[in-house]
Amino acid sequence: MAEHIVEAPAPGKILRVHVEEGKRVAAGDRICVLEALKMELPIVAPVGGTVKALHMSPGQTVEAGDPLAVIEASP
Repeated sequence: MAEHIVEAPAPGKILRVHVEEGKRVAAGDRICVLEALKMELPIVAPVGGTVKALHMSPGQTVEAGDPLAVIEASP
């Protein structure tokens, strides 16, 4: 199965995390909310599968391109 890394699209702060490791997600499900330039950006799953790893927590500051989560795609 393929792994997909969900990356931060812009520098900012993680406001909320909506998933946990081991949880199944569908393409388009919200992974987290990132505050960037005083706007809330929902970060969604690009594929359906299982959240294999999380590299973020609420309050954490991230840079553009930082990995936020790893999703193992389901066939």
